[in-house]
Amino acid sequence: MTHFSDKLIRWYGNHKRDLPWRNTKNAYLIWLSEIILQQTRVDQGMAYYLKFSTEFPTIKDLARADNEKIMKLWQGLGYYSRARNLHSTAQLVTERYKGKFPATYEDIIGLKGIGSYTAAAIASFAYDLPHAVVDGNVYRVLSRVFGISTPIDSTNGKKEFNLLANEVIDKNKPALHNQAIMEFGALQCKPLSPDCSVCVLQTMCVAFANKQVNELPVKEKKTKVRDRYFNYIVVHSKGKTIIKKRLEKDIWINLYDFPLIETPGELNEESFLKSKEWKAFIGTVPYTVTAVSSYYKHILSHQKIYARFWEITCEITLKPLVTDSRIVIPENEIHLYAVPRLIENFLETRQNQQLRLLC
Repeated sequence: MTHFSDKLIRWYGNHKRDLPWRNTKNAYLIWLSEIILQQTRVDQGMAYYLKFSTEFPTIKDLARADNEKIMKLWQGLGYYSRARNLHSTAQLVTERYKGKFPATYEDIIGLKGIGSYTAAAIASFAYDLPHAVVDGNVYRVLSRVFGISTPIDSTNGKKEFNLLANEVIDKNKPALHNQAIMEFGALQCKPLSPDCSVCVLQTMCVAFANKQVNELPVKEKKTKVRDRYFNYIVVHSKGKTIIKKRLEKDIWINLYDFPLIETPGELNEESFLKSKEWKAFIGTVPYTVTAVSSYYKHILSHQKIYARFWEITCEITLKPLVTDSRIVIPENEIHLYAVPRLIENFLETRQNQQLRLLC
C-alpha cells in the first residue's frame, strides 16, 4: 500500500496545480475553499474563494458579516444552503471556540454543513491528522486501481471505500497523500476517456488489466429529476419593479426573484392570462403585457426548471401588488440584491437586448 501512495505523491509533485488554498495551513481558509468547491469546478470556485478570503480575511469577519452581503457574494455559485451554513458555522466557531477553528476531527465534523469528507480534508490539510478524504475523485481512483465494483452510493460501498482509503493513506504524510489522490482523480484518472497510457498506476490497476476503466466506479441509484414550470411576472411602473424574498422551504431560500406563478406545464399566453393564479395576482390593477420571453432552461441536481418571464407595465400605484414578501424597488437597484442565477441570466439577456436596440 505504501507503494501506491508513493507513486501518487511523486506524480503530484510533478503535476499539481498551484491553488491558493494549498499554500496555507490556515484551517479557516481551507474550510472556506472546501465549502466553495463542493459541487463546483475549481476554475469557477477560484474567483469566489478570492472574493470571500479578501472580503472576510478571518472567521470573525465572516461571522460579523450581514447575511444579505454573504448571499450576494455567493450569487451564481448555486447550492445556497452552503452559504447559509458557512455563515452560521462562522458564528458558532467565533462564539464557542473564540474564533479559532477546532483542531480535532471530532470537533470539526460536529460543525454545521461539514460532513466526513470536509472534516477529513480540514483535519489533514490544516493539522496533518491521518484522516483519509473520500470524494468523487477518490472513489474513482480506488475503484479502478483495486477493481472494486461495489456501488459507491450504497451503504456497503461507502464503508468499503472509507476503510480502503484509510488503509492506503500515508499516515506520515496525510495532507500530501490526500491532495495527491484527489488531484490524480481530477487530472489523470478522469471520469471519461482517461489517458491510461501515461498513468503511473497502470501496472497495478485492476480496471486497466481487465478493460473495465469505463465501467468503474459503479452507482446503483439514478437521481430522479422533476420538471417545473415557472412564470415570472416582471412589473414595470415608472422606473419601479417588484421583487420578492423566497422564504418558503424550497430552492433558493433567502434569495430574491420576481413574483412567481408555478404551473403544472407549459401555458400559452391566453391560458396563462385566464388562469385563476394570474387573476389572483393582478386583481383589478390595469396592465399591459409588453413582452413574453422564450423559455429559460435551468438545471439543478434534482430539478429542471423551465421559466418564462412575463413583462407587464402598470400605470398606477403598485401598492395592491405588494405583500409581506414582495417589495417595490427602483429597477436600476436590482443588482444590489442576491438573486438566483436564473434571474441573473434573464437580466443580463434583457440588458444586452436593450443595448443592441440603442446601437
